[in-house]
Amino acid sequence: MREPVIRRTRSAVIQRHDDSRTLHTSRPLNAVVLVLISMALCGTALAAESTPTAAPVVSDTAVFALESAKASRSLLLDVTHAGKRIVVVGDRGHILYSDDQGKSWTQAKVPTRQLLTAVYFVDDQHGWAVGHDAQILASGDGGATWNKQFEDLKREAPLLDVWFKDLSTGIAVGAYGALLETTDGGQHWTDIGERLDNEDQYHLNGIAYVKDAGLFIVGEMGSMFRSSDDGQTWEKLEGPYQGSLFGAVGTSQANTLLAYGLRGNLFRSTDFGSNWEPVALQGERGPLEFSIANASLLPDNSIVLVGNGGSVMRSTDDGETFTVSNRSDRLSLAGVAEDDKGNLILVGQGGVHVTSPTGVDVAQQ
Repeated sequence: MREPVIRRTRSAVIQRHDDSRTLHTSRPLNAVVLVLISMALCGTALAAESTPTAAPVVSDTAVFALESAKASRSLLLDVTHAGKRIVVVGDRGHILYSDDQGKSWTQAKVPTRQLLTAVYFVDDQHGWAVGHDAQILASGDGGATWNKQFEDLKREAPLLDVWFKDLSTGIAVGAYGALLETTDGGQHWTDIGERLDNEDQYHLNGIAYVKDAGLFIVGEMGSMFRSSDDGQTWEKLEGPYQGSLFGAVGTSQANTLLAYGLRGNLFRSTDFGSNWEPVALQGERGPLEFSIANASLLPDNSIVLVGNGGSVMRSTDDGETFTVSNRSDRLSLAGVAEDDKGNLILVGQGGVHVTSPTGVDVAQQ
């Protein structure tokens, strides 16, 4: 039986808890599970309609995200930098930005109320966010305002991660093998799923760049794909784990990356995914069994992983070993970045948390 659709981090499939729609798929789907916040939505199997070509959105009307004073405390799923600015995305189309290292937040003008799963900025002005209804949003002013570049309602499935090489070339991945590419900054998005050897349409949960090597995709059932030519061709790999992988992150070393996922499974490769070694994570009560949702390579080349149960894991040796701590509130975490003082900006349940390098709230120190 096929696995439930599960949220990554660097995004996986998330269905809002107040949304009763069923995801369509050509294979059985018994449940849509949000591991990070322990919520589930049951669904029935339906036949998917084919969508051979991805065309840009043309719409005369837009429904904007509602402004909320509590947006920074709502469910947020990813965080990144746009230069010195910090940008976060999450539930109900919320995108917020901070110019004072997370002390205060301004809500951006966003033309959607769908859940947004990931955000990526290629420089201090130009960024993209992806989410449900296969939506892709773009910003040219550092995340203050956004426009909708693409959506595909017929897919009835979310996009889960996005990466850009430069202002022109980008790739988005998502549920049921979704793989979209743009070569003109998002004016047009093309479905390139046929480039992958992914006949079963396994969910693609995360995409990452690996130094001096290329792009790496991980997903459902331990699926792994790598590309050394910016996504033009892809090689399918036999991975070390047959469960869901929620994301990957390149280290500061050439050809070296980590892949992480369900039940604390973490693996390291030094040859662009040809061979893997497990990385043991020891928590307060023994081996870590919380799912790992997201990871970031920080400016000092340390790597921080976050996940369920408020887990915060840091490595200073390119992922060979990690120290593990758990936040006292045990709220699940979905994304991590760093401010200019070395503090962590964590997002997930309860919104934004500004913490010490070990995950302790700055206000509590």
